[in-house]
Amino acid sequence: MLTVRSPRLSFASIPKHWFAGNFAATHLVNGVNLLFPAGERFFIRSVKHYLPRIEGPLAERVRGFFGQEGRHAYSHERFFDAMREQGYEIDEFLAWYERIAFGMIEKHSPAALSLAVTVACEHFTALLAEDALSDDGALLAHAHPELRNLLAWHAVEELEHKSVAFDVLKAVHPSYPLRLAGLALATMCLGGFWVAATKKLLEQDGLTLRDAERELRRMRKTPEGERVGESVATGVFLKGILEYIRPGFHPDDKDHRALVEQTLARLRRGGVVPAQDRDVAA
Repeated sequence: MLTVRSPRLSFASIPKHWFAGNFAATHLVNGVNLLFPAGERFFIRSVKHYLPRIEGPLAERVRGFFGQEGRHAYSHERFFDAMREQGYEIDEFLAWYERIAFGMIEKHSPAALSLAVTVACEHFTALLAEDALSDDGALLAHAHPELRNLLAWHAVEELEHKSVAFDVLKAVHPSYPLRLAGLALATMCLGGFWVAATKKLLEQDGLTLRDAERELRRMRKTPEGERVGESVATGVFLKGILEYIRPGFHPDDKDHRALVEQTLARLRRGGVVPAQDRDVAA
């Protein structure tokens, strides 16, 4: 059973460049944050379409998936107000993104392809979550405490439900070509919209994508000049594609239970989530 949690978060007085004071890192995360709420609701719709064909334990996991994704959408949308207060214009981009992604692409895609896109996106978000939480959350240590809590809670639940949509696809449309088609479309859409969102935010600070690339490259170097960490392009997209195209791939090939429990312990100690998980109706 998946636990649906309501984290205690406050986005009052968040500084504009809340990720290590770094323009590029902040807007890279802010950019994907702009995609999350509408994206999470798309994931719910794509899986819910097949709910009548799902039963037993998987149906219970699906309902937990709905609950977790719904809370993610709500919580990230709350941060939109903080971004507006910081002076960022985001509504024009959000309207464009939702019109193209859901008013056009989703509208004209078969339900099976939408589900396959969701499955691939869930794989990419699981990789983002793994990266954010690894090394005892060292990467998130550079973020403002409230954003660190938001991202850590979201990452935990992404790892908890990482195989739900995949198992639904396997149950209703166990097609390898369909899975790859979903991967191709998901890669283009997630990558394209993420770049567009980040570019829009950077421009409002007088920066370009090239400026951001240089800043992130400097950030990934140690004082001795050694390169640390991976870019999103290699650490998420390339890595994710190479894992996903393996015919026998399954999201549970990696055991993230220890990482999840370790992070939940930190969030519980901080009062972000309840001390004891209680299953909540989705």
